[in-house]
Amino acid sequence: MNQRLQQFLSAENLTQTQLAERLGVAKASVSHVLAGRNKPGYDFIESLSRQFPNLSLDWLINGKGRMYKITGQENVPEPQGEELIEFGPETGAPLSDSPKIVKVVVFYDNGTFQEIV
Repeated sequence: MNQRLQQFLSAENLTQTQLAERLGVAKASVSHVLAGRNKPGYDFIESLSRQFPNLSLDWLINGKGRMYKITGQENVPEPQGEELIEFGPETGAPLSDSPKIVKVVVFYDNGTFQEIV
């Protein structure tokens, strides 16, 4: 697990000190986990999960799957300072004269994508 945690730090461009600060643990705790001296405890893993919700704990702990979870609509942040477009229930057409969607791109977990025009 220590190697995967190091990969995660590299991917997030974080230092051990920065991770320790974000998790609210001593820098030595992170250092010992990365060195393989200690296994992380429940509190350490729970803090990681809260601070990095897209991190796959199955990947981190067991080495299975991908580093990041594939997220759906439930994790998409609300637009900041943008007007939301409401769509009619029958036609799916916008209810206002707001900008129209001209292209949708769907990304698949195997790295491919499809443009829908």
